[in-house]
Amino acid sequence: MIKIKLICVGKLKESFWEEAQKEYIKRLQKFCKFELVEIPEKNQTSTAEETLQKEGKLILEKLEGKSVLFDVSGEQLSSPQLAEFLENSSLFSSTICFVIGSSHGVSEEVKRQVTSRISFGRITLPHNLARVVALEQIYRAFNIISGTSYHK
Repeated sequence: MIKIKLICVGKLKESFWEEAQKEYIKRLQKFCKFELVEIPEKNQTSTAEETLQKEGKLILEKLEGKSVLFDVSGEQLSSPQLAEFLENSSLFSSTICFVIGSSHGVSEEVKRQVTSRISFGRITLPHNLARVVALEQIYRAFNIISGTSYHK
């Protein structure tokens, strides 16, 4: 069974985001081994670049297998294209790591180290919403691969 790891900077603060996250993680268990990794946000007394470097180092320590950064400058995929990407990636790696950076993004080193970048589009999403959207889209992709009626 493939392992999906979602690496996020920061913690969810509101209970409704936590509940949505829990629901999608529960649903994903049917399709994959799932691991959520929360990287602590670093001290904001540093410059933004120093903060990104510190967070980036922690992100890089957690990467394994194929790695995908959710990034506004990444490739925009439809849900069926994400399913195809996931299915093809699973042929070459037993683990796929998805990364969501902080509100400042991620370090240049993280951008260089990931194997792919995917965008939710040109819009800016709050970190909490981006996390739930990522979980839903990964869940949707597995349903597309499995041929269930979830994706319409």
